[in-house]
Amino acid sequence: MRSSLQRLIVVLLFASKSISTPTPETPQLAKLEDEVPALQKAEPPSAGSGAGAGAGATNSEAIAEGSTTFNGIEVPPMKELTGDGFDKEVKEGYWFIKHYSPYCPHCITIAPVWQTLYEYYYTSKAVPSAHQSANSQASLNSFQPYYNFHFASLDCIAYGDTCSTHKIGAYPTFMLYKEAQHVKTFEGKKDMESLSHFIEEILESIRPGSRPKEGVKLPEVGATSVDVDAKPDVPLEKDKNAAGAAIAALKQTATTISEPSESAKVQATLSTTKVSDKPTKPSVTPNPIGTSVALTAESFQQLVTTTQDPWFIKFYAPWCHHCQALAPNWSQMSKELQGKLNVGEVNCDVEVRLCKDVRVKGYPTIYFFRGGERVAYDGLRGLGDLVSYAKKALDIGTGVVYVDNAAFKEMEETEEVIFVYFYDHATTSEDFEALNRLTMSLIGHAKLVKTDSAVLADRFKIHTWPRLLVSRDGRASYFNALSPREMRDFRKVLDWMQSVWLPIVPELTASNSKEIMHGRIVVLGILSRDRSDDFVLDKREIKNAALEWMDKETHAFQLERQEMRDVKQLRIEEAEDRNDQRALRVAKSIRIQISEEDRKQVGFAWVDGVLWERWIRTTYGIDVRNGERVVITDEDNRKYWDMTASGGYIVPSRTSILETLPKVISDPPKISPKYTTGVIEQVFLQTRGAFGHHPWISLGLIIGVVTSAIWGRGRIRRAKGIGGNSGGGFFQLDGKEGLLNGVGLGKVD
Repeated sequence: MRSSLQRLIVVLLFASKSISTPTPETPQLAKLEDEVPALQKAEPPSAGSGAGAGAGATNSEAIAEGSTTFNGIEVPPMKELTGDGFDKEVKEGYWFIKHYSPYCPHCITIAPVWQTLYEYYYTSKAVPSAHQSANSQASLNSFQPYYNFHFASLDCIAYGDTCSTHKIGAYPTFMLYKEAQHVKTFEGKKDMESLSHFIEEILESIRPGSRPKEGVKLPEVGATSVDVDAKPDVPLEKDKNAAGAAIAALKQTATTISEPSESAKVQATLSTTKVSDKPTKPSVTPNPIGTSVALTAESFQQLVTTTQDPWFIKFYAPWCHHCQALAPNWSQMSKELQGKLNVGEVNCDVEVRLCKDVRVKGYPTIYFFRGGERVAYDGLRGLGDLVSYAKKALDIGTGVVYVDNAAFKEMEETEEVIFVYFYDHATTSEDFEALNRLTMSLIGHAKLVKTDSAVLADRFKIHTWPRLLVSRDGRASYFNALSPREMRDFRKVLDWMQSVWLPIVPELTASNSKEIMHGRIVVLGILSRDRSDDFVLDKREIKNAALEWMDKETHAFQLERQEMRDVKQLRIEEAEDRNDQRALRVAKSIRIQISEEDRKQVGFAWVDGVLWERWIRTTYGIDVRNGERVVITDEDNRKYWDMTASGGYIVPSRTSILETLPKVISDPPKISPKYTTGVIEQVFLQTRGAFGHHPWISLGLIIGVVTSAIWGRGRIRRAKGIGGNSGGGFFQLDGKEGLLNGVGLGKVD
């Protein structure tokens, strides 16, 4: 009777597997033969328990009903996946999953190994840091958040369709998934050492340089603790050097580049095919697995500074709250930049010397690197801001782009500011090298292109080469170089670029507010995107006012310079008429030194009155819900104007702005300003402004005040010596030094 029952169960089990498992018959029959003896030992799952959790001791829930403890740290039960929720559960990060049958003897045997391995890695220290608590598993630097690596199990008897979809042909099968996609299947001996070796390789590929070179000390099966600082009994032969792993991965990629395998996608890390003293051009797909690479001093040298590969790198400390807040966005940005831009990170608690060499002053510090050059990222740390900056930085990978007339017109439709470098056949390699140096500093600000187009040269009236100009909304401004050498003066050219790389009417944001508001008077339009028609019209009016003002200022500058030239020419003619050689030499030596920067600078901008409603209301007392407004602000002196000369509000109108602006910038202003500060700070700012405008008079005044104070002090002392304590002409405080026992108006000599 018992053997008949066994045969019936085998037939039914074979029938169910023939429906829910893949077609290969030989492995399937072999596993069924292994399962027959197990029926005498293993009881089927009860109706009240889950098929996976309660049968066959397959995960933490089977080993222990609740959480377990390893190395004194509480370990939650391992995730038991379901068929319906499989894709949803594993859609983020890496998942190492055991596919099993609760009746398989091999699955039952491996269950304690799998559980111990999970407990060991869950409690392991991912980042060595003096600030990290041993029990702080919620930290972003604990194992699961740091590697985004998870363990789970899937019962293939309960969820046969899911296992069939994943082509599971034998039990147990261990497979690695990344964002719900199969990456690699574990092949080898199913014991703790082999599984750990596989896991170590995956972790090293996720964050090169983060795993011990000699491997890890593994616990005994079923143990509840292990010395995490101990050396392994048998050190791994694999070199865990980050740069070596990267180069090895690249060699593997190079041999299989025609048809890359899934395993190559996991093991291929970033970097160079050849490490040399001179920078080399990027040669492989950057950021192949969409993760932020943990860099050490050695790997930083080999992967970043000795190559031309662009890198976006953050320098952080694990205990820094701002760094912890940045971590999720940084990780998500790495995924979005997969295959586009290398992303890395340096733990400054570990790599102290490297962070000091890079001159990290605070955490987090973010740099964009290309070879030996770098530029700091000072923008906002939202995901969109980081991705936007990174994508703009990608454009520099190919150097300065060449454009013809058609390409330039297309670019003008999307770019507000474009720097154009005109060259001809006589332009030297030194000129182009100097040009390429500028690209790093322009990331996130403006485009830089080069051209030898005759059509563009005619449009912008270029008659000498090389020549550099900026086109802002089609309006050209030129860099006035007196010689080719000045065109190669990096600092001088960059200073000019920084003065003109803002659009004619930029949007005021938190990241550019200082650049827009500092050192100039700004016509600030307070607009609302909610009223789309008015928004477009008001922006156009402010831009028209800005263009007309710039034309007037340019014309006035040219007239002033022409007047100075006329005065010089008049003196030369007078000296020639008198035949006065000395006066002639003096007249000819007069230099016309005038610059547009010497005039009072006026800028134009607009701000979203809804987004910055609180700041606008508290600073200027304006609510955009009552209508769009314009203020003319002098942020350096904390004053502003929001009324016209006739007493009405300044509105986004070309006429309203241009009628008010000349009266504001006149010296003194013809319209009384309002202040954004209190009375005491107003006095201080006015005093500082007076000293700034009249330095010599201010210096004389200070000297006079100090001299008077010294002279008056001497007179008082002499008077005290003569009068003694007779009370002649001085307050008597009855032995007290002043009010509140000397704290008030008294004086101590």
